[in-house]
Amino acid sequence: MRKLFFAVVLLSLSACAFAQQDYVGRYDVFTGFSFLNSPKLDLEQRGFNTQIGFNARRWLALGFDYSIQSGHASLISSDLKPNLSALIDGQLALAQSLGILPAGYPLYVPFDATTQTFTAGPQLVLHTKKKMAFFAHPSIGAIHERISLKPHDAFTGALVTQLVGAGILTTTKPADTTYFYGGGGGVDYHLAKHFNVRADVEFVHVFLYSDLLRNSRNSLRVSIGPSFNFGKNVTR
Repeated sequence: MRKLFFAVVLLSLSACAFAQQDYVGRYDVFTGFSFLNSPKLDLEQRGFNTQIGFNARRWLALGFDYSIQSGHASLISSDLKPNLSALIDGQLALAQSLGILPAGYPLYVPFDATTQTFTAGPQLVLHTKKKMAFFAHPSIGAIHERISLKPHDAFTGALVTQLVGAGILTTTKPADTTYFYGGGGGVDYHLAKHFNVRADVEFVHVFLYSDLLRNSRNSLRVSIGPSFNFGKNVTR
């Protein structure tokens, strides 16, 4: 994922060898399909991404980015904090010793997740006459996620109920809001004066559910869709 991000940056830098395009509108709006992947949790989510930009200069834009994606995965003991993992593993061992569960029982709890991101900041842009504009920017913002635990049998249902009763979980649908940081970039391909197709890649580090999960996680977001450029021509 890091290699992909750096490749986008290198492409952006190489574009300075080309002459600039004639028209760069003061404003642009993007909306499109978005895919968010968090490999550590094997969580893949799909949704949409929208971006609103103000071109202060031909080479500098200021903008706001919002995305929302939904998906599902499963939590296992090793995903959790060591003390919580030890507690759950102890319950599993007890149930197996009493014959309630067979040896080799795979303990996991499925969950649904909806994730929203909010980002604002500067973006470096390089316009070319080759029908392309390359951009790169930092990705620092807020992330909000809500998960819904979906126990799939009597044992996992009882285990989740026990965790809620003990106050380790406040609900079976916990939510968290925190920050993330990273970087991103991409390309606009110009189809007409005011109409482009945009591909955007973001690589970020996320700190969600730090009270429950053993580790923070890396996430990769890929978005693609139409962007619209309008307003007064930015000449410099």
